Amino acid sequence: MTIAEAIKVEQREIVSFRVAGQDFCIDIGSVREIRGWTSTTVLPHAPDYIRGVMNLRGAVLPVVDLSARLGFAPAEPTERHAVIIVTIGSRTVGLLVDAVSDILSAPGEDFKPTPDVVADPAKAFVEAVLSVEDRLIRLIELDRVMPHNLGAVK
Repeated sequence: MTIAEAIKVEQREIVSFRVAGQDFCIDIGSVREIRGWTSTTVLPHAPDYIRGVMNLRGAVLPVVDLSARLGFAPAEPTERHAVIIVTIGSRTVGLLVDAVSDILSAPGEDFKPTPDVVADPAKAFVEAVLSVEDRLIRLIELDRVMPHNLGAVK
């Protein structure tokens, strides 16, 4: 959903979470489930942001270290970390996050375009910014998190 489409939506539900000490969110419609951290099986020659793969009720799916993917230091998962299982297009993917914060509902017009901040490594993945109380939550554009052709993205 683009910013223009989001503004037209009266209410938008999101799941907020923390990555590298920062607040991010994704549209709740993409979320299948939220799980606690369990170790993954590493795949050789996978991009550095792919933590490995996990078995989810018979389906093997990649787990993306969202911290590394957004340009921050790779996460060092503990039992306090979470994996958000999301659908991106026709793929199911796990997103490793520090913690899930909340499920929020906000008017579409509250989502503002991302300001031009060249120094922010996550900007390429951020679709919009939402102000909630005293914090800014960045809306992740999921299509950019897991590219269609893994070999072409570094």
